[in-house]
Amino acid sequence: MKKTLITLALLAAGSVSANAPLTVEHLNQFNKLHDVVLSNDGRFVAYGQTNAGFSPADNSSDLYLMDLSNLNKVTRLTQSAGRESQLQWAADGQSIYFVANRSGTNQVWQLPLYGGEALQVTDLPLPVDGFKVSSDGKQIALELSVKPGCQNLQCTLDAKAADAAKKDTALVYDQLMVRHWDHWLTPYRSHLHVAALSKAAVKDATNLMSEWNTDIAGMKEVAFTPDNARLVFSAKIPNADQAWHTNYDIFMVPVAGGEKQNLTVSNEAWDAQPSFSNDGRFMAYKAMSKPQAEADKFSLMLLDMVTGQKKELAPEFDRSVSDYKFGPDNRTVYVTTQDVGQYSIYAINTGFGDVRKVYGDGTAGSLNVASDKIVFTNHKLDMPPEVFQLSLDGSSVTQLTDINADWRAAVQFGDYEQFSFKGANDDTVYGYLVKPWDFNANKKYPMAFLVHGGPQGSFSNMFNERWNAQMYAAKGYAVVMVDFHGSTGYGQAFTDSISRDWGGKPLEDLKKGFEYIVKAQPWIDGNRACALGASYGGYMMNWIAGNWPSGFKCLVNHAGLYDMPSFYGSTEELWFPEFDLGGPAWNPESDYQKFNPAAHAEKWQTPMLVIHGLKDYRVPYAQGLGAFTNLQRKDIDSRLVIFPDENHWILNKDNRVRWYNEVFQWLDKYTKP
Repeated sequence: MKKTLITLALLAAGSVSANAPLTVEHLNQFNKLHDVVLSNDGRFVAYGQTNAGFSPADNSSDLYLMDLSNLNKVTRLTQSAGRESQLQWAADGQSIYFVANRSGTNQVWQLPLYGGEALQVTDLPLPVDGFKVSSDGKQIALELSVKPGCQNLQCTLDAKAADAAKKDTALVYDQLMVRHWDHWLTPYRSHLHVAALSKAAVKDATNLMSEWNTDIAGMKEVAFTPDNARLVFSAKIPNADQAWHTNYDIFMVPVAGGEKQNLTVSNEAWDAQPSFSNDGRFMAYKAMSKPQAEADKFSLMLLDMVTGQKKELAPEFDRSVSDYKFGPDNRTVYVTTQDVGQYSIYAINTGFGDVRKVYGDGTAGSLNVASDKIVFTNHKLDMPPEVFQLSLDGSSVTQLTDINADWRAAVQFGDYEQFSFKGANDDTVYGYLVKPWDFNANKKYPMAFLVHGGPQGSFSNMFNERWNAQMYAAKGYAVVMVDFHGSTGYGQAFTDSISRDWGGKPLEDLKKGFEYIVKAQPWIDGNRACALGASYGGYMMNWIAGNWPSGFKCLVNHAGLYDMPSFYGSTEELWFPEFDLGGPAWNPESDYQKFNPAAHAEKWQTPMLVIHGLKDYRVPYAQGLGAFTNLQRKDIDSRLVIFPDENHWILNKDNRVRWYNEVFQWLDKYTKP
């Protein structure tokens, strides 16, 4: 009834009608899943579901429980104005732990599934950023933001009180990083704490790394050892060079406190996400092999806790592992990975390294494995995320939720297909084509040519709110997305090929992909095409402006890099440009001038829409302002749209409406009669 009423309300408001094209207002209204968790016995799935129209400002969701023996039995567990997140099943399967702000700050709560109100597990003077409960239910590991050097929580509270009492507003730093994504860093760090659980709420916790001026990599990177006597976690060693390396290591520390042992000291690249098999025999973790790289292949490593032997699982498997879970036999690991335009699920045997594909249609995530089943979320170019189930051998695929059935029924999406062509170096390059929603083969349609960011990324077969391909199809555009050299999911060599070649093979792929699709699909009018991109995609708009100036009727540059030397001096994670562009900007062998869009500014002639967020510290707003200044000074038709409250992405749903409207007005101006 609720979903039907939502759809009827949308229809009544005039924002969408049955079998109508997708609108941004409608795009803002689909229900969203989060924190999908499968019980240890495989009987129940719990998940969070946001209210329709959720945005970060709304911050509300509720918890639901599905009985896998009766898929029609879905129980709403909570109904509150707040947001419950970070779900974890209790070991006995009788309750669920979660984080919620029900007492003034985020704390851990426990909800019995068979009657009764949620019980407050922690009542700490600091908000809980994350948690893990031990398998015996006797201890809880906590992520808390504290002042390094403080031996207790009161010390951090005193430091915060002193900060609040200051009369000046100065921020002072003695080392990088000073800011990240959209905020200036404070003197506080995310540290790993532990506390004993009892019937009373936890009011204090022991810091296991109090002297370390560093952050743990998050609670997804934390695990109790099988005996619950120690914790393993991923973090960088607390040195002044953290901004220009990716050397996360995995450490082990007793829950009673004491010396921290570096389990991956021999690897100078990224180590991440440790977890243990259910029988305690193995610790698995992900590891890169190239220091300073952030888009290297994440291989799956296995440490035998009995023999001490360490090995890489399936070294010939040329895919980067995203998430993984041990199977019930403790000798199979199920992984998700980008895979030729999809996000697939594979099974890897720990003994022989055999690899088999289990599922590969759309974008799989939120991986859960228990009993005889795999539960995961999946979404596609024409479907928002839903929860699915399949057998361990990949058979019996079942869609468990359909929370957006009415939402989907109200709109007609464009058909999509994957294509391939010969790109740079005569390599096979893939892409996706989405047809206009009301496609007629006898008509000619303009093209929206989308270029993904990363640059090691992919648009692929997925559904999202930002850069949603169906939005362009709804406006009557043929949507073309090319996974150029550097894209992920096509083998590590293909991903690596963009490093030190930002303006080379990728541009050649885009040119060849454009030429191929126009010839293969004669209904696409290549003379009415605009290119659009964000981050590296925005960089490519600036690069196209000087190196393919007659290729498009217009360009849309969101958060794009314009002047590479100045970008180096103002971004935050220096390991990224130093690895991809050949060291610091003063290195005479580096690429900051070789692939600098600003160096080709005299050749610009294509009209460009420039969009930037003032809180973008990855690609600071001066990059967008520099591109706009050049356009204006050369008297090229251009428009600058600034969002003072946004960062590298447009997250506020009302700003999203304005963003899409600005983009489509710009495209229509140059592609529609």
